Amino acid sequence: MSRLLPFFAFLGLVVLFGFGIWWNTKHDQREVPSPLIGRAAPEFRLPVLDDLDRTVAKADLLGKPYLLNVFGSWCFACGEEHPVLMAEGKALGVMLVGYNYKDEPAAAKGWLAEHGNPYDLVIADVEGRTAIDFGVYGAPETFLVDGKGVIRYKRVGPLTPDVIEREVKPALAAIAKESP
Repeated sequence: MSRLLPFFAFLGLVVLFGFGIWWNTKHDQREVPSPLIGRAAPEFRLPVLDDLDRTVAKADLLGKPYLLNVFGSWCFACGEEHPVLMAEGKALGVMLVGYNYKDEPAAAKGWLAEHGNPYDLVIADVEGRTAIDFGVYGAPETFLVDGKGVIRYKRVGPLTPDVIEREVKPALAAIAKESP
């Protein structure tokens, strides 16, 4: 029996490897499920990038849906996403909230001045503590929050025109159907 132990261990590894290959062919590797989808967005109170003495809380954003876009001046992929936000952000018909993540305010302001500012409001989370409550892995990430403050969609990675058409617009349409 002890001679068969290495064989069964090898067989177990082969089965696990085969399952891993099968799983990866059936699932989008960029998809990171969020346990917050369908739940209330976390409470927060963060400073406004342009006026760090002024804060915005979750309660201030209730009433209408908004997209919360996590970005940083240090983020390479945010630079790829930014032209898409500049071109298509306003056409989505919802408030676009920039969430400046783990960034120095001066660097973020400079980056937005250089590349343009597609946001209706930019809040700053210099230390990244509130981002933990949102389950942020990095930047860019985008959350769709409905008017009641419930997270309805999360995207890890850059928004592209294709992602906006296939994912964001249908999520926005679903929210619009539910609103009175």
